[in-house]
Amino acid sequence: MKICRSIQESRQATRQARAQEHTLGLVPTMGALHAGHLSLVRAAKAESDLVAVSIFVNPTQFGPKEDYSKYPRTFEQDCELLEGEGVDLLFSPSVEEMYPSDAVTYVTVESLSEKLDGGSRPGHFRGVTTVVSKLFHIIEPNVAFFGQKDAAQVAIIRRMVRDLNLPVEIVVCPIVREPDGLAMSSRNAYLNVQERKAALVLHRSLRRIEELAKSGERDSARLIAAGKNILAAEPLVRLDYLDIVDPENLDPVTTVSPGTLVAVAAWVGATRLIDNLLL
Repeated sequence: MKICRSIQESRQATRQARAQEHTLGLVPTMGALHAGHLSLVRAAKAESDLVAVSIFVNPTQFGPKEDYSKYPRTFEQDCELLEGEGVDLLFSPSVEEMYPSDAVTYVTVESLSEKLDGGSRPGHFRGVTTVVSKLFHIIEPNVAFFGQKDAAQVAIIRRMVRDLNLPVEIVVCPIVREPDGLAMSSRNAYLNVQERKAALVLHRSLRRIEELAKSGERDSARLIAAGKNILAAEPLVRLDYLDIVDPENLDPVTTVSPGTLVAVAAWVGATRLIDNLLL
């Protein structure tokens, strides 16, 4: 596995691959890798000749009171995992490499970026779309792989790619869960034993909504109320949002149909977690 720290070095490596007519798959990450990330790597390997992974804890997607400084950084362990998966290229730049000190340019997907997590984390998605667009320009992948757990991010990146005519296909892979149903997340490491148990209520609330929808309930307001009742029973959890929306434009829907997105975000102790499912 070739490790590139500079933009120039990464561009040289990926252009050489394209010159040999290899297809290139990209898995963007912030490191602290877990089985969810590795599922994206395996999907990339199945669909691409060569696989690149980026590890970059992106400061522009963190708010001033968020966990940028303490976000888990496990670079050596991450490298071992990626080596084991047969990754060809790892791009892991510094903040200074990605953001010149006088940089003033951002990429913003209007309207969508204020929905779901964007409503709770102002500026978050501007940081996400800016760094992802940079990665697409630097690495120039044919295909990029993202997880369904970040459903709002997926919708926003897809819109960015469409609106800017970027020549990259976006592939979305299923959520990977722990055996008890908790969606895998690097932030799960913050949870203590009691919080880890309490966090399962996010998935239970989604499953309750799914059960009711399968039994014939179509009214979003009643489904949301049922999910909130489940969440309210867990004292260690403070709800941020529980919404039922169109998965493409993230607008609320009043009546659910197959493919409708149910998304939840909540604080478990001091840790904010997200989860979702498609009905």
